[in-house]
Amino acid sequence: MMPAVRSTSLPVPSCKILKLLSPRLRNLRTLANSTSSTVRYRSPSSLPARPFTHIRSRPIVTFVHSFVSGLFFSTAPSQMGHDNTSYPMQKNEQEWQAILTPQQFRVLREKGTERPFTGEYDHHHAKGVYHCAGCNAPLYQSSTKFDSGCGWPAFFDAIPGSIKIFEDRSLGMVRTEMVCANCGGHLGHIFKGEGYKTPTDERHCVNSISLKFKEGDS
Repeated sequence: MMPAVRSTSLPVPSCKILKLLSPRLRNLRTLANSTSSTVRYRSPSSLPARPFTHIRSRPIVTFVHSFVSGLFFSTAPSQMGHDNTSYPMQKNEQEWQAILTPQQFRVLREKGTERPFTGEYDHHHAKGVYHCAGCNAPLYQSSTKFDSGCGWPAFFDAIPGSIKIFEDRSLGMVRTEMVCANCGGHLGHIFKGEGYKTPTDERHCVNSISLKFKEGDS
């Protein structure tokens, strides 16, 4: 999962990728900075000019986030370096593989990332509680979920004590990883100061596959 893109912090794995990516990002940033003002375009000579109205933009992450993540999302385990022996629920690798699907194991235990806009809970709006898919511990109230447009479920706060956070220096940047406080399962990353109008100004960007929703739970 990727934070809002800034030109000074974009991870660049190679010069070739940068050359290919730069013009596309410039075009996306131009679109993201557009407002809802009416823009006129020149039509063919046989037609009069017609107005075209851009949709009001959200923070730039809405337009660029999923594009960049499609190039750089994790396809292999990302080692964050924290100790998995400090959690109340303890299972070895074979035990986790026995109760998780291969996709769940890759994200929860190997710290992978599901592709943006593919998760079950990205546009999920039912009332209830989101639990850890690995150990069933409650993590997020539905009342804290909001539409960020980033391609993954977004929450502005977790249930107190339900998650632990760690510094993640993978992908050539510094991010804040969050895991389930009960089993250590990887959930996603936390981003701050992106301009969303939420009480905490945080975006907990969570993999759908790390969650299990229970409707009407409290």
